[in-house]
Amino acid sequence: MKPVSPSSASQPGRPGHGRPRVVIIGCGFGGLEAAKALDGAAVDIVVVDRTNHHLFQPLLYQVATAGLSAPAIAAPIRHVLRKQIADGQLTVLMGEVTGVDTASSCVQMDGGEHLHYDHLIVAAGATHSYFGRDDWARFAPGLKTLGDAFTIRRRVLSAFEQAERESDPARRGPWLTFAVVGAGPTGVEMAGTLAEIAQQTLSAEFCRIDSREARVILLEGGPRVLGTFTEPLSQRAKEQLEGLGAEVLPGAKVTDINAFGIQYDLNERQPDGSTRSVSHFLPTRTVIWAAGVAASPLGKALAKTTGCELDRAGRVIVQPDLTIPGHPNIYVVGDLASAKSYHDPQNPTPVPGVSPGAKQMGRKAAFNIIRRMKGLEPQSFRYFDYGSLATIGKRAAVAMIDLPFTKRQLRFSGFAAWLFWLFVHVYFLIGFRNRLVVMMDWAWAYFTSQRHARVFPDPHALEPHKRLVRVDDDTAAKAPGTGTGAAR
Repeated sequence: MKPVSPSSASQPGRPGHGRPRVVIIGCGFGGLEAAKALDGAAVDIVVVDRTNHHLFQPLLYQVATAGLSAPAIAAPIRHVLRKQIADGQLTVLMGEVTGVDTASSCVQMDGGEHLHYDHLIVAAGATHSYFGRDDWARFAPGLKTLGDAFTIRRRVLSAFEQAERESDPARRGPWLTFAVVGAGPTGVEMAGTLAEIAQQTLSAEFCRIDSREARVILLEGGPRVLGTFTEPLSQRAKEQLEGLGAEVLPGAKVTDINAFGIQYDLNERQPDGSTRSVSHFLPTRTVIWAAGVAASPLGKALAKTTGCELDRAGRVIVQPDLTIPGHPNIYVVGDLASAKSYHDPQNPTPVPGVSPGAKQMGRKAAFNIIRRMKGLEPQSFRYFDYGSLATIGKRAAVAMIDLPFTKRQLRFSGFAAWLFWLFVHVYFLIGFRNRLVVMMDWAWAYFTSQRHARVFPDPHALEPHKRLVRVDDDTAAKAPGTGTGAAR
């Protein structure tokens, strides 16, 4: 074992001079808020993250669809926390945590290093869930990281380029068909934006194809889109999507995804009035996964070492103060935590997996650490729900806003909801520069319908062992739905 000391113990004001050490795993919304909330406290902080940046995930789909460049929604962790670093309170380490040794109070990192902690905040986030079909991942990328966004951007734009090269309309069709699986906020936003790209952005930029003939299909296994919204707003979102040119298929249950398309079952009414499930195959070369979320694998590692329970999604079931049972110095926050809000201690309510929840949990974990250091009892977590927002496209969105100090909720859609969505997201972006850049890019896109972040590296540089497949007639005849499938 090789112990990690982020800095020398002999350096005054740096970790190792006797103050309690707080290790924060992950610098997403929860981890970043925890680090900020500990600013000025009598602790030394070590932030560990696999990347060098904090990512504003609610706008990640804009990077994937070429609406924004990556730096507009991401900021270097060291820059965001530079004041605490300069004050000698905080150290940032880029690396991956592989486990937690509670017996020795150490975090295990890649490379074999062990990092001691007095208090631990685990904010490792979530990843994609393919419901046991991880083989679908290569054909249907999800959207959680900048890498995912770049992959989706490349596949979407490359599909139009490949369609331009095809002279056979039958073989061109799959390149101009885009399937989005899952009609939560991410899926709805992605489908609406893809429809805008086809109908407006690219409409005058190709000679052999008409991008407006592209199909965007949103498949949802549930009965309606945006299932967490009220039924009228859900219906309004569906109407706005269809107004943009997207096709919405509620009740479509995906059964297979491969290089040639997507197989799904859909309940259909028969001539005799009965309803039965009918299997369909949709030929497409571009599938985007927005249907499932699973907790970080670090949750299983915590369960193994602490004996804590996990829910069905792999999230750690935490106590009211966000700690793991039997380990009062280990906090789990954000998407990795299965937490409840204790406004009413007798009837706690589940906390949704959204960024405001992660932020509030991060601040509460930091607050409780400070209370414990003062010999005070920790407080139960209380989640303040400010409402829900989802944008469908230009001038189209839905909103549910909880009015402060009342039990009333404001619900609206259309242009007003879209404007509100814009201002909220600009407000919560990190850094004045990012806010300014995003506002300028959105204003330009609004008046011109153009997206100028439409560049991507050579696919061979990113995936040297893969290539875009131009299928000949013999190979296409073996595609699923007609014979034996092949892999890209």
